[in-house]
Amino acid sequence: MNLRLTVNGRGYTLDLDPRESLLDVLRERLHLTGTKKGCDQGACGACTVHIDGRRVLSCLTLAARCEGKQVTTIEGVSADAELHPLQRAMIEHDGLQCGYCTPGQIMSGIAGPACDEITRLVKQLAGEPSHEEATAEYRLRPRVHPRTEARVQPKRN
Repeated sequence: MNLRLTVNGRGYTLDLDPRESLLDVLRERLHLTGTKKGCDQGACGACTVHIDGRRVLSCLTLAARCEGKQVTTIEGVSADAELHPLQRAMIEHDGLQCGYCTPGQIMSGIAGPACDEITRLVKQLAGEPSHEEATAEYRLRPRVHPRTEARVQPKRN
């Protein structure tokens, strides 16, 4: 089937199998590899993208259902080579682990209602000597399921 997709503001016309996931189309056909394939079952959140400004798990979304909608991947959140504030905060304050799921975490945080609060709290970690010490005080819990809210939660003693 012929399909017109708009990804990161750019239009594409593709001949797709109607069963192809958005994740596979992004990675294998459009070569946008920032969106990661983790569990391929919607549990890990590594494949999070935005469709019309709402976060979705691209491994569970058929590409055919995205026609006429705006798809944004991690490659599309920075403007004119300027990182999104949450991207910048994650880098500057060592909010990364191995990095594989970081794009999904960032996409979840950006689409969440608390993006400014997450960015502020990540920046609050400035001066912490390491990621391990920082996470001893704060835990960043990205949204990996549509019913889970992205939040930074202080450690409870």
